[in-house]
Amino acid sequence: MTKPVVLIAEELSPATIDALGPDFDIRQIDGTDRTALLAALGDAQAVLIRSATRIDAEAIGAAPQLKVVARAGVGLDNVDIKSATTAGVMVVNAPTSNIISAAELTIGHILSLARHIPSAHASLAAGQWKRSAYTGAELFEKTVGIIGLGRIGALIAERLRAFGVRVVGYDPYVTPARAQQLQVELLSFEDVLRQSDFVTVHMPKTPETTGMISTEQLALMKPSAFVINVARGGLIDEEALHTALTTGVIAGAGLDVFTSEPPAPDSTATRLLDLPNVVVTPHLGASTDEAQEKAGVSVARSVKLALEGDLVPDAVNVAGGIIDPFVRPGIALVEKLGQFFTGLAHAAVTSLDIEVRGELAAYDVSVYRLAALKGILTNVVSENVSYVNAPLFAEARGIETRLIVEAESPLYRNLTVLRGTLSDGTVLTIAGTLAGTRMVPKVVGINGYEIEVPFEQYHIVMRYADRPGIVAIYGQRLGDAGINIAGLQVAHPDASGRALSVLTVDSPVPDEMLTELHAAVQADMFRQIEITES
Repeated sequence: MTKPVVLIAEELSPATIDALGPDFDIRQIDGTDRTALLAALGDAQAVLIRSATRIDAEAIGAAPQLKVVARAGVGLDNVDIKSATTAGVMVVNAPTSNIISAAELTIGHILSLARHIPSAHASLAAGQWKRSAYTGAELFEKTVGIIGLGRIGALIAERLRAFGVRVVGYDPYVTPARAQQLQVELLSFEDVLRQSDFVTVHMPKTPETTGMISTEQLALMKPSAFVINVARGGLIDEEALHTALTTGVIAGAGLDVFTSEPPAPDSTATRLLDLPNVVVTPHLGASTDEAQEKAGVSVARSVKLALEGDLVPDAVNVAGGIIDPFVRPGIALVEKLGQFFTGLAHAAVTSLDIEVRGELAAYDVSVYRLAALKGILTNVVSENVSYVNAPLFAEARGIETRLIVEAESPLYRNLTVLRGTLSDGTVLTIAGTLAGTRMVPKVVGINGYEIEVPFEQYHIVMRYADRPGIVAIYGQRLGDAGINIAGLQVAHPDASGRALSVLTVDSPVPDEMLTELHAAVQADMFRQIEITES
């Protein structure tokens, strides 16, 4: 019997080979040699890569038997996930392989800044003995602020406790109960910046978090404070940081990541490298022997599971298990409902009911719970969220979930409702369905308001006291700004006299205009929501 071909396109640890075992025809190739890679993919059922090999639409097209692409690491920038999904190719990575390494590097940056270790080393290596020039500070009884309390943030908090520091944190999706478990004092974003002696950022990079620490935020920090970024380049505005470091707004910075890597010769990042109050490393967050070995072994196990037809713990584009064809179209709908839910939520969700009503009640719809959590958490956590790991992230955040299935559905053939309780006690409800023979995913209810809005990339949801002229207010201002309203639904006022409008716009509305529109409409709820494709 012919063994399945597993292609190893980059150097991986011997433990990776051992984890695959004897049941595969293991071949090694240089993935950076494009011609050789494309030829070798011809009969491969799995390919294992790191960051140098590019698996794009061309590579997937050259691999008719390919079942799984395994990235021995966290990032997937070099894998065309959309093309892989279209071709039915599973994509797996090792999302937890580097979390300890990243947490430890963060602690290293904090200590290096506190005690001037790199500068002192360079001075002594140059033959100088300047003890007084490098007087530092103890961490003991200082305040360390963690922006983002996911897995890495939680590990940092755990390690910092040994230093006797006060740990404060900001994460809009972490409940007070979870923060108490981590022994972290939850504060507002601004108060974390004001009170901390060290601020370390561990957020996912999204349109909302890019540049989240810029001139205004740096100005809130103490002149003696330090900021550290071992997460994603671009979370800190590099130009604003350079200005703050050269004018004494803050004392220093520790950077492992940059907007572009390696930094271009004439870039702001390169100018940051020259500053004496900056400690830099060349994106070493995952660069430990242990992390690399964990990553290789993890994806090797996933490849074995995938080729054996079993559930894959770290699949990023496949739910896993057997899903009935009647159930499958609703997966994307439920995931989008989850994203919409997060966009509307003003506080962390503590419990979530996923109600499935109609003909779907006769089928196994357990995957909808996974899809809902994936949608809710996609833009919340820094790791890649999959249908399999979403429940783990939800559990870590103290989110309780229930799947409720009912055959009764008076208005729609099938209806899915996400009903969540937020940390302040309020309840948020989003309902959706697949409409017509084309099964177009639509939002059909928000907090009891009946609407019918097809999902698009950008939506604006507002609730306000019903009165004449509201549509003219935002219509005129968006038109003047060159932002096209592609769709508009206005729900009838509720018992309090408040109406709800959902706008579909062709492009995102700038924050300044959102603030202006919010005030002009006098809305008590005003949100811009971006729906991303998996």
